[in-house]
Amino acid sequence: MFTWSPDPELFSIGALHIRWYGLLFSLAFLSSFSVMVWIFRKEHKGDDLLNKLFLYVFIGVVAGARLGHCLFYSPEFYLTHPIEILKIWEGGLASHGAAIGIITALAIFAHRTPGMTFLWVADRVAVVIPLAAIFVRLGNFVNSEILGLPTSVPWAVVFARIDDIPRHPVQLYEASAYLIIFFVMILLYRRGIAARTGRLAGSMVAMLFSTRFVLEFFKTGQSTLDPSMPITMGQLLSIPLVVFGLWLLLRKPAEPAQS
Repeated sequence: MFTWSPDPELFSIGALHIRWYGLLFSLAFLSSFSVMVWIFRKEHKGDDLLNKLFLYVFIGVVAGARLGHCLFYSPEFYLTHPIEILKIWEGGLASHGAAIGIITALAIFAHRTPGMTFLWVADRVAVVIPLAAIFVRLGNFVNSEILGLPTSVPWAVVFARIDDIPRHPVQLYEASAYLIIFFVMILLYRRGIAARTGRLAGSMVAMLFSTRFVLEFFKTGQSTLDPSMPITMGQLLSIPLVVFGLWLLLRKPAEPAQS
């Protein structure tokens, strides 16, 4: 059990303030991009194609995560104060919204790119999504947000900026789970599962959002549609994504793989 109370701000230069969350969010994209460079070069795809894909995904993640937070968790406030949606620097990103944003971005990218299919590109991007999610959850840990339930386990963390209650470090639980999923995805990719179009994307989505569903039980202060409901909004939103992942993984026949 230990006390955690870091300064969210890494450093500042005049009016410029660099926060740990922003740094870790940037590392999420940089690390993912590095792995995608390896994948695209391994499959003899041009860097220009990857740069175009990166732009689509970046916009999809940021727009989807922000809109997801605003519309899934606080629709009454944001629909009556729409200008607040643009204040992304004040925090508020939702992983389910990011997932929808990525799916939308990949669909548009595939439609506008000759010779590219949605499932082919989704399989490759799926490899790096768990890697990016690790850095996002570490950012949540630094910010003392998405808190776990009170607990007496030896590894409990007191988030001193919030209160003096020992809690499950659920952010670290998620980061650890996503690290395992990332290694599984690399193994599946190297073993050629990407040749069966849609299988990689399905595996990742099913694993990641099943993990998210389970770990929601360790979180506190999560939104519900109805206080009497036994599951949170995060769990409710995870269910269709898990079903979608399983459908991609198990469906027959698979779309022919792109050469």
